[in-house]
Parts: sequence; C-alpha cells; structure tokens
Amino acid sequence: MTEPHFNFTSIKDATDEILFEEYNFKALCRISAAQLSAFKCHKEEVDKRLISLVVDTGYSFTHIVPVFNGKILKKGIKRINVGGKLLTNHLKEILSYRQLHVLDETYVINQVKEDTCYVSDDFYRDMSIARLKGAKNTVVRDYVLPDYTHLKRGYVKSATEMWLGTKKENEQILRMNNERFAVPELLFHPSDIGIQEMGIPEAIIHSIEQLPVEMQPHCYMNILLTGGCSLFPGMKERVFSEVRSLAPYDVDVAVHCPSRPVTHAWEGGAALSKTDVFVGKMCVTKAEYDEHGKNICREKFDS
Repeated sequence: MTEPHFNFTSIKDATDEILFEEYNFKALCRISAAQLSAFKCHKEEVDKRLISLVVDTGYSFTHIVPVFNGKILKKGIKRINVGGKLLTNHLKEILSYRQLHVLDETYVINQVKEDTCYVSDDFYRDMSIARLKGAKNTVVRDYVLPDYTHLKRGYVKSATEMWLGTKKENEQILRMNNERFAVPELLFHPSDIGIQEMGIPEAIIHSIEQLPVEMQPHCYMNILLTGGCSLFPGMKERVFSEVRSLAPYDVDVAVHCPSRPVTHAWEGGAALSKTDVFVGKMCVTKAEYDEHGKNICREKFDS
C-alpha cells in the first residue's frame, strides 16, 4: 500500500490496525510511490544506478524525492502544492471568465487540459504568437466539446478546419489560445497565481543540495519524471533545460520520462511484489503483527 511522505504516526498506526484487525490482511507493506517508481526505473536500466531523483507530478501536489538503494533520503524531499487538480481548476476559472461557464464541468475541462495544453520552451515567444491574428497564430486551437449523445469525448479541430470556420449543428466550441501553455506554466512559476513556492526546477536543485556532495552528481544524472503532468508535451525538455541552467557547470544532467508515467509506480509495485526480497524483508505478516503489535510495523516501514 502506498502512503504519502511525512504521514502522521497516528494515521500509520490506525491504518495498520484496520488492515490487520478489521480486514485480516495476511501481510502488509507500506511504501511510497517514489520508491516503487525508482525500483521500476532501476530494473529497466542497463547500468543499474542506485540513486534516483523522482519528480512525481500528481493530481494534488508535486513531490521531489531522492531514493538511494530503495530507501528514501528524507532530508531531500520537497513538496510543491501544484498538481493536475489545481491546473484543471485554474483552466476552469479562465475559460469561465473569458468564454463559457464551465466551473461545474471538472471532468470535461480535465480532458480539455489533457488534449490541448503543452509546456512552452519559450513563454514570451509563444505569448507573442498568441496575440497574432488569423493563420499567423499557430498556437490557437478549437476544441469541440462532447454532447454525450453523438460524441463521448471532445477533440481538437485541425488548423485547416478551424480557419475554414465550418461548424456542425449544435456544436459547442472552446477556443484555446494562450491558455494552452499558460496553465502548465504554473508548474514552473506557482507565484503567477499567488502561491509563494518554488517551481519544479528550483525544487529539484534545492532537493539535491540537501544531499551529501558525493551523491549529487548521480542525482543530476537520474532525474525521473512520473505522474500525469509528465504527459504534457515539452515537459521533459523544459525540466532538462531549466535544471541544466541552474546546475553546476561541471555535472551532467539527464531527465528520464517513462512511456507510461501515470502507472509507472504501479508497475514498479507489481514487479517488486514478485521478488524474494519483498516477501521476506519488506512485508509484515499477520502473525508478526499479532506478536509484536504496531512496533514491528514502525521498525520495518519507517526505518
């Protein structure tokens, strides 16, 4: 079972008690998603690096977590209170103010975000393009909203169809212009909407600087992006570009993004569960819990 970082001890104890005493689990392993992602990455690597810096851009927040040989280095953990949910809510507010009231359409706008948004490699250049009129504006896109009768999911019109101005009967359209890149920009500049926190590149640097000097070059070489926000086009390249500009000149930087970042931690957990180490050393059995109580869970999961 995955759990958040810095979870309260009382919640951990209550969870263990419920799972063992109410649901009669035969065995339990409490672990973080970052550890599972790091295990999956380590399993697939050719050179088997022991240290990874996992950047988990999830739905509610973003965590930067250094993992060494399967163990989390807690002093390097950083949290940013920006995730997919905040981006979706911000997009809802922008569109409701500018075009169509969609504050109650979280599911649809989340799809709009996934289908149209991207991470800009030059924010001011794209903003200049978004101000242009007609076909010179290569940023703007028309998004056809679903009606749930003939169309179950919306889609982006092609540029040709958009500029021809053809429109089907009862078709509802959202015109996405600078919203496409301004919304994901919050991952890099949360202060744009008043959240006084670092963006992802600065948090990565700050996390690595908390680690022993001999570990730092290895972290720069193995930055792993996971979570739904990693799927934005241009995300990997932007993180690399900004971390490279902030990192020491004499270290190499490499950013990796798996083909399925949303399920990467789950896949790591599935692979880990098949190993002898998982069953023998990482789990607490019902018999062990009955004999030692919550102390055995604290010793095995929190050490």
